[in-house]
Amino acid sequence: MADTAGRSTPGGKGKLAALAALGTRPGGQRHPLVAVAMVLPLAALLGLVSGWGRTVLVQASSVAGMLGS
Repeated sequence: MADTAGRSTPGGKGKLAALAALGTRPGGQRHPLVAVAMVLPLAALLGLVSGWGRTVLVQASSVAGMLGS
């Protein structure tokens, strides 16, 4: 068997590491808008799976009804 455990990826970074470094500032901090853009899709997916999306729609329609819209 070939020994592959010691190999590193070309350029020192894998695709996942390069994606994680997206929007990183020189000081190592990520821009807040980049962080929000990364988190929102997962939050929306979790919301839909857990039924949170339906609850928000019901509440929004109730508020709209009270406001007369």
